[in-house]
Amino acid sequence: MLTHNDLRELQTKSLKMQGWIRQQTFSPENEKTLRRFSSWEVSELVFGLNQSTFRGKMAADPSLPAGRVEPDGRQRWFTLEEVNTLRRKLKPRGKSLMPERPAGRAFRTAIANFKGGAGKSTVALHFAHAAALKGHRVLCVDFDPQATLSHSMGLTDVSEERTVWGIMARDLVRETEAQNNAPSGAASGAALPQRGIPSSITDLGLQDLRIADFIQPTNWPTIDLIPSCANAAFVEFASAQYRHLNPEWSFFAAVNRFLDQLPEDQWDLVFFDCPPAIGYQSMNAVFAADMLYIPSGPGYWEYDSTTSFIGQLSEALGDLADGFDDTLSADKVKLPKAFHDVRFLLTRYEPGNDLHRAMFDAFGKVFGDRLAEHPIEMTRAVEQSGRFLNSIYEMDYREMTRETWRRARASFDRAFDEFEGVMLPHWRAMGEAGLPADKTEIEGAEA
Repeated sequence: MLTHNDLRELQTKSLKMQGWIRQQTFSPENEKTLRRFSSWEVSELVFGLNQSTFRGKMAADPSLPAGRVEPDGRQRWFTLEEVNTLRRKLKPRGKSLMPERPAGRAFRTAIANFKGGAGKSTVALHFAHAAALKGHRVLCVDFDPQATLSHSMGLTDVSEERTVWGIMARDLVRETEAQNNAPSGAASGAALPQRGIPSSITDLGLQDLRIADFIQPTNWPTIDLIPSCANAAFVEFASAQYRHLNPEWSFFAAVNRFLDQLPEDQWDLVFFDCPPAIGYQSMNAVFAADMLYIPSGPGYWEYDSTTSFIGQLSEALGDLADGFDDTLSADKVKLPKAFHDVRFLLTRYEPGNDLHRAMFDAFGKVFGDRLAEHPIEMTRAVEQSGRFLNSIYEMDYREMTRETWRRARASFDRAFDEFEGVMLPHWRAMGEAGLPADKTEIEGAEA
């Protein structure tokens, strides 16, 4: 018979091997570092400039970052900081290379589906890196206790108190205190005494943590992360207890309240990597999101799972709206939850596979223009990147044929460009109105 103690022993053994694997994957210092980008990549793939034009502008302005020259002198290689300095200073034909940044807070996208292996973490990682290379400042939130996104971004030593669970526990204490201190609390009898929050929660001191304490830098200088870890899995059990302690606590809005306290101009885009389940963490993600991106593999079972996911998500959001109706003040949360847009994205797609093409057509017939036109193609380079916890953007194209690497990158470039084209009009509307506008109900996505 095996108990939790035996499982703990197995984990200890596995962690020792994990450390060795990490040394093979990351740098000798056991720390993930970001490679430099060649002048070819920077000119053609990042800035969209002809190489000769780029070289001419570099030669004409000695104040520009010069990068590092290879020993054979054929290429210059730039850090991302240098790339961003070039982006700010270069103005080809008088046109800025800086990305559009509408007024207001960052735009939030939840990447969700409860089918494991649908590509949620892969999409979140690549969209974050693609956005950073376009000049955006990015915040990622890892809601998944499997922590694939956190590990892929080089964060492995994470305390559960600094994850989404910590944010939710902090929110419980603060919201309960606010309810107790409200003038109407004593008169209505609805206030929960502070002793209702056990010392096991209050003694952690989470309520005293600053907003910035939950946010960690990554090896990409313009990407930050709220990480996850395996120990954060118990948030589902803890949240059920928390709701019992304070039935009026709007648990599904905890992360939304946290994000609303962030400086509006610190980041441009926020990506949520959701767990493969509908639970307390994933509901916080979808409730805080402006747009829902649903990745799916190109098979029948993936289609079936995606159909179940949007149906169950619709029911869960409907239950929240009904269950909390008339019990929450309008300035705290807004129900029913609505999204600016809902999109479906096929992953692991093989253009030469008849079944994949047939499934792409089936998705298109059902979801229409909500299906992304450009699926994520499965290539050898994509497969290799997943094995080594890297994105295509982090891989050095010299480790394979340039064409193999470029084909894989082009697939993610097209997918991100399409995402950006869909997202920007909604972001502009938010900035102009100062309010969510032109939304799409989740019920509409199910129809």
